[in-house]
Amino acid sequence: MMKKVMFAVLLCMPLLARAEGDNIKLDSVQVNVEDKLSLQRGARVFVNYCVGCHSASFMRYSRLEDLGLTEKQIVNNLMVTGDKPVETMTAALRRDDAKAWFGTAPPDLTLVARSRGADWLYTYLRGFYRDPSRPTGWNNTVFHNVGMPHALWALQGQQVLKDTGAKDAEGHAEMQLVLEKPGKLTPVEYDALVKDLVNYLVYMGEPDQTKRKITGIFVLFFLAGLTVLAYYLKKEFWKDVH
Repeated sequence: MMKKVMFAVLLCMPLLARAEGDNIKLDSVQVNVEDKLSLQRGARVFVNYCVGCHSASFMRYSRLEDLGLTEKQIVNNLMVTGDKPVETMTAALRRDDAKAWFGTAPPDLTLVARSRGADWLYTYLRGFYRDPSRPTGWNNTVFHNVGMPHALWALQGQQVLKDTGAKDAEGHAEMQLVLEKPGKLTPVEYDALVKDLVNYLVYMGEPDQTKRKITGIFVLFFLAGLTVLAYYLKKEFWKDVH
């Protein structure tokens, strides 16, 4: 009986996690994986601020050539780990060190946009705030008690969570993020940078998605034409049947 109860609880845990996540108000972001300049900027942010801790083990540096970059540009400007462009984006941080410092190893980010969604990532990367009670000194409005420090704090600045004095429908105090110490970028510039980064994460989850969509359109046109031919062929075969 105990095993059955535990099994039922395990089955329900993903549903509970999804229900909890649905209560979070996410900011909407429009990404465009066909915007190669945005993807180039996002890739630059990713290798400069993310690859130090996070791997992208299903993404090779050489795939950046699809964004309009040459192999020389990739090697000289974007390769922070690995010796050859055909190697994958492996984190510089060792997993044992990550567990010792943050309590857990940072997840691989190759498919994070497919599992979390662009809106979640966009809101998450803009939702860090100072929290002295946390080991890293940071917390997040989307991922409560997150173990990750704010890697982009020098660009965004330091936000704090303040009580607005208002109450929500359930009587809880409404909290608001306030920029206490500005960073190197203005809020508008930082939002644009995060958008480029999210755009690249979405692209990285499926680099061939644009080609797949184009192929799908051609397939639909082919099937439509084949349907017309099949219809007239059927009429020709059955024209003498009454």
